[in-house]
Amino acid sequence: MLEIDNLTCGYDDKFHLRNINFKLADKEFVGIIGPNGSGKTTLLKAISRLLKPNKGRVLFAGKDIWQINLKELAMKIAVVSQSPVTNSMTVEDFVLLGRIPHFKLLQFLESKKDLAMAEKIMSLTDILRFKDRAIAEMSGGEKQLVFLTRALMQEPKLILLDEPTAHLDITHQVVILDLLKRLNKRTGLTVVMVLHDLNLASEYCERLILINEGQIYKTGKPEEVLQYQIIEQVYKTVVVVDKNPISSKPYLLVVPEEERQRSGQR
Repeated sequence: MLEIDNLTCGYDDKFHLRNINFKLADKEFVGIIGPNGSGKTTLLKAISRLLKPNKGRVLFAGKDIWQINLKELAMKIAVVSQSPVTNSMTVEDFVLLGRIPHFKLLQFLESKKDLAMAEKIMSLTDILRFKDRAIAEMSGGEKQLVFLTRALMQEPKLILLDEPTAHLDITHQVVILDLLKRLNKRTGLTVVMVLHDLNLASEYCERLILINEGQIYKTGKPEEVLQYQIIEQVYKTVVVVDKNPISSKPYLLVVPEEERQRSGQR
């Protein structure tokens, strides 16, 4: 579905991703992880055509995304950014914006099909009861579900999410990630998301891409990437890696400075 071919991109003389190469198969569920400032969001911007490469290509279904019509691209790739703009629009009106790429020539209003789809997807994401509420009045977790719903209204093949669980309590984190996992399994939606929480990345992602200082440091299954030697090298902190007793996925525990001193570690 997606191929990143020798990608180099960034912002003037400040920060650049360098020589990024990976392929993404249809129906994958992939997490992009790495320290702050490593280039995770920059990579998402390049994939979604918000940032033009200095070198290399981003290919979707074998075609350079810069050669795909924007309307056509919006029907294939949806983006849920880290800090979407919110206003006093109602939830339903905001969600319906996701249908704009599907509007026909000279269509200015939503069709009955669009309205029916909005009701169906709002039911799926459990926000139908909020449809008449202003987005500005909603909690962080509720807003994140609204942004996800609008993205799903585009009927994408690939969805890119930048920190979808940031600043949310564990209830909303699990609700959003469980929903994405169900969509991935039941509808074949391909998911790529940036995550800071390594334990959530381990539990939900089939494959992880670890970025450090603008380059891919390691890619593979969670158990291949989330090894204590790798995490300590990249994140510069001491961790213990164990297995979740339920899922057997890697689970990371941080070691506070006081405990490191007590055990004789630096």
